[in-house]
Amino acid sequence: MSTLPSSGMTERDEIAVVGAGLAGCLLACFLARRGYRVALYERRPDPRTGRVERGRSINLALSERGLDALRRIGLAEQVMADALPMRGRMIHPVDGEPQFQSYSAAGTLAINSISRGALNNALLDAAAALPEVRIAFDHRLVGLDPATGEMTFETPTGKTTAVAPVVLGADGAGSAVRGQLLGHGLLTESLDFLDYGYKELTIPPLGGDFALDPEALHIWPRGTSMMIALPNPDRSFTCTLFWPTHGTASFASLGSPAAIERHFATHYPDLPPLAPNLVDDYQHNPVGVLGTVRCTPWQVGGKVGLLGDAAHAIVPFYGQGANCAFEDVVELDRCLDDCADDWAAALPLFQQRRQDNAEAIARMALTNFVEMRDKVASPVFQLWRRVEHALERALPGRYVSQYELVSFSTTPYAEVRRRVRRQHRVLGAVAAGAVAALVGAVGAAVSRGRR
Repeated sequence: MSTLPSSGMTERDEIAVVGAGLAGCLLACFLARRGYRVALYERRPDPRTGRVERGRSINLALSERGLDALRRIGLAEQVMADALPMRGRMIHPVDGEPQFQSYSAAGTLAINSISRGALNNALLDAAAALPEVRIAFDHRLVGLDPATGEMTFETPTGKTTAVAPVVLGADGAGSAVRGQLLGHGLLTESLDFLDYGYKELTIPPLGGDFALDPEALHIWPRGTSMMIALPNPDRSFTCTLFWPTHGTASFASLGSPAAIERHFATHYPDLPPLAPNLVDDYQHNPVGVLGTVRCTPWQVGGKVGLLGDAAHAIVPFYGQGANCAFEDVVELDRCLDDCADDWAAALPLFQQRRQDNAEAIARMALTNFVEMRDKVASPVFQLWRRVEHALERALPGRYVSQYELVSFSTTPYAEVRRRVRRQHRVLGAVAAGAVAALVGAVGAAVSRGRR
């Protein structure tokens, strides 16, 4: 690790990180560890002292990629103290009993339900405790000169300016840094929104305990829509509806309390007895948007860079948004090592190494939406998962499912897609050979019978 940056900076220069969310706080910690002074700017008030916006919690599914990043700054054990391991999916049909589907062949591997707010606060505390990090809340970026690194912020007391030798945008899908680069004509972007939105509901504790199995991610697949539920340390569950934004089965189609109650009694019959505030949550919690953000380049002149959702936001259906952003921070740290802290070389190298991986997980997340809302309830899909687990047990290390490679390893996302395609080609060839052998054996038996 570098103890004094070698890119012409002085000890008084500050790297600017815009966005004190998950990725920005983690990045500040990594940069401080390298010896940089960091100014961390956040448009919101300090979330550790303010009120949480209603219906915007969306729990995270923290898995190996995110944990790998947290281990590197000594935070994994603290964060995991409040995490709840989920070892599989619990599928809730309209009729019948819920069915459990393990994530791993051995049934021991788990993704971890954790509050986004709690994780953000832990990372904020870690960053604030470092003498190299200065945090400025209530600073909304409204201007950026990419050539000089001069930034203009709106604050409660008026506009203020600051200059940094390097400006890093870690400010989410609606990134102000990306917007500034776009305004200067320095990048192109595409925003692909789904015709779906999300809304949160709550299942409170029942008799002081969890109302559902806390060791599962619960899914109510309904073909063109679904609901999921993740456990919380206070023994409640945060439910998220993923429904179309238009049409007869959309959020807009349910207006009155009676219509809401009737819809859930028909399509999610096990929910109303567990959710006494169902109608109030549904009527007052906002509907969020879902989409994929792509842009290029991710950096300009080695002075301004983007990472995490600011560069490549994805839909949440693989539980990899935060994990992927954390992995970005680890990769940027590697690039700074490999480039001796020369930002003009490190930022283009970071994009070169990460862009294919970001696109791979974006595609897998979209595909997993179809799987979660529709396929998980299919007997064919369930049979295939049993076959996959049997193959993993029979061929340990040689056959690994896509889900395990994504969630329980740090194999690059693009390599996961390539490996899974190779595995499926081999399986297809083996299956074709088995069918051909069976047909040949049947044909030979018939021939002998005729003779």
